[in-house]
Amino acid sequence: MIVIYHNPESLESNACLKILETSKHDHEVIKYEEKPLDKIKLTKIIKLLNIKPKDLIRKNSKIWKDNFQVLEDDGHKFNDDNLIEIMIEYQEIIERPIVINGEKAVIGIPATRVFDIITQKNI
Repeated sequence: MIVIYHNPESLESNACLKILETSKHDHEVIKYEEKPLDKIKLTKIIKLLNIKPKDLIRKNSKIWKDNFQVLEDDGHKFNDDNLIEIMIEYQEIIERPIVINGEKAVIGIPATRVFDIITQKNI
């Protein structure tokens, strides 16, 4: 089953969801604001995405800029564990939507990236 970590207020997230719905794949929608990620799930998602934790952070978010970018600008270095803990505490800085299909995952920006991890069914 395909899982999408979804924000209904996001155009990209809604576009990903529409792709999943029209492709007729079984999928589960997790509204991340209602069901936050824990450390185990977040770590697994980062591994599935095959990225570093820093690549999952929305660097333009106000929370990141106000609280953490200033520290980096002052020379502070965050290690991967620090960044994961920050994302757990401030879930809204995590890039979304995240779409997972088994052992494959993508950040759905642009939404068409979903096609990289789903097979087309006859519609």
